[in-house]
Amino acid sequence: MCGICGYIGYVDRKPLGEMLKALEHRGPDDEGTFFDGDVALGMRRLSIIDLERGHQPLSNEDGSVWIVYNGEVYNYRELRRELEGRGHRFSTSSDTEVIVHLYEDFGEDCVRMLRGMFAFALWDGKNKKLFLARDRIGIKPLFYYHRNGRFVFASEIKSLLRHPEVSKDLSLPSLYYFLTFLYIPAPHTIFKGIKKLPPGHILSWAEGRSTLRQYWDLHFPEPDAQPEEYYRERIYELLKESVRMRMISDVPLGAFLSGGVDSSTVVGLMSEVSSEPVRTFSIGYGEKAESYDELEYARIVARHFGTEHHEYIVEPDVVELLPKIVWHLDEPFADSSAIPTFLVSEVARKHVKVCLSGVGGDEVFGGYPRYIGERLAGYYEKLPYLLRKHILAKIVELLPESTESRNIPGWIKRFVRGGALKPDDRYISWISFLDRKHATRLFRDGPPGDDSLPFDIHRRLYRDNDAGNSLDRIFYLDVKTYLSDDLLAMGDRMSMANSLELRVPFCDHEVIEFSATIPYALKLEGFKLKSLLKKTVQPLLPEPIIKRKKQGFMVPLAKWFQNELRGYVVDLLSWERVEKRGYFRYEYIRWVLDQHYRNRRNFTDLIFALVSLELWHQMYIDGGDK
Repeated sequence: MCGICGYIGYVDRKPLGEMLKALEHRGPDDEGTFFDGDVALGMRRLSIIDLERGHQPLSNEDGSVWIVYNGEVYNYRELRRELEGRGHRFSTSSDTEVIVHLYEDFGEDCVRMLRGMFAFALWDGKNKKLFLARDRIGIKPLFYYHRNGRFVFASEIKSLLRHPEVSKDLSLPSLYYFLTFLYIPAPHTIFKGIKKLPPGHILSWAEGRSTLRQYWDLHFPEPDAQPEEYYRERIYELLKESVRMRMISDVPLGAFLSGGVDSSTVVGLMSEVSSEPVRTFSIGYGEKAESYDELEYARIVARHFGTEHHEYIVEPDVVELLPKIVWHLDEPFADSSAIPTFLVSEVARKHVKVCLSGVGGDEVFGGYPRYIGERLAGYYEKLPYLLRKHILAKIVELLPESTESRNIPGWIKRFVRGGALKPDDRYISWISFLDRKHATRLFRDGPPGDDSLPFDIHRRLYRDNDAGNSLDRIFYLDVKTYLSDDLLAMGDRMSMANSLELRVPFCDHEVIEFSATIPYALKLEGFKLKSLLKKTVQPLLPEPIIKRKKQGFMVPLAKWFQNELRGYVVDLLSWERVEKRGYFRYEYIRWVLDQHYRNRRNFTDLIFALVSLELWHQMYIDGGDK
């Protein structure tokens, strides 16, 4: 695992050193550079495989192809044997060298043969071409910027910003994306000129021009008429294989354990594969926030599998922690699970260099309330319009919202607001945290962009796929947006902030592709979330884990904002600061805080978004990201 960066069209070597400094946390073990005229490649390495000889940048035998690479290719041993059979000779035992030789034989199509997580840049000296690639699901990040015949790339935005050619002009449409979804969807970033290389895409730069091409997409074939047992057996086989592949390492590894079905499944399968006790890591919140605490369930799993278990109790010392988290996230981001992910990564790094996580199970096997909502919407639409619009809608808006982890009144309100809309509008309504009405009240000059914003990306993805029903379309969108741009982006930044590699077995592309063949009636039996996955792993897991209700990786921010962090929030969102920025109306922000403090509305997500934005602005705009 590494941080990579580089550029083409700029002969000065000094910027590469500055860019590498910004990536030191991603690779504290080693640094390497390569220069060829106006081409520069750099890497910071976290040594996981072939500790002695895995130095980068790495080249082929004649030095005509050079690569900097971040990630893990789990089928590299099989690929290496195939390449050796074709006459290639290797000087290391790393997966990096496999990619170089694959490129020699297969060119840009080499990415189709890779199974794993990766982002790399390869310089083809013979053809004077820079070739960038990102894995299918978007587990590993890659950003780029180009202007006036110059091209710059890096694993993180903060590294790009160290190059003198890269501008820091803020994108107001991206700010709107952020406040709506709490993250910024690819290919956009908060900066106008900086782009994310989308998952499943490759980019080549030659003669001052870039070519972007998609090499993978998720497809939905006609479901086979197979019995349920067939799907259960195949899911178990694929997940076990995925876990086994992700346990390849020359350094100690462990697992995040929340006590939910997904992380418990990963730990259980690791225990089946490993001859040694699995190291597990969990966090909790103590007596003040019991409804958010999952340690009881994590301990059940740890005892069941005999793991070497480690726990950490989180106190609301977020004032000190938040600026560090915001800096590592690179751009405005407001999924509060970044806080526990950072903390559990910090604890785990004291014991291991690699951790496996259950991220992706909800997206791949139907674990969110919106899947139930989509099924319920069919019944809701049959109610008389007047009852839905003028009676039920008004009644549910009067329900008081909760600051506990299960805010059921909030879920009911969200369902009713979107329940009678068209399927694509319904999905958008359920995943949005800022609707048009509130955006108009928040933005000083009105919402940025045209009327298609901020839902243009989601509408296009909802339309442009071959799923045969609305539930599979939701699955497709969750994988293409929320999974890659929120969960995986956050997991990468928070783990790498602590120099920890995070591996995600549920995000194996073969697991996801198989899930797309499963009839949704099996995935979601009645109104039971993840019913097929739970049946699959029922023999593996303790009964309380199978029967417990879903709870995300959450923190009690709503309570903290009302109590310990109240003064901190009021100061960050003061009239002086809001006026200085010039984006928003202070009167609306004051109303939001008042509603939240009086327990009339739970505005935790919007408040956290505004707080995160202010902290980010102080660092990246006012302070130059230092």
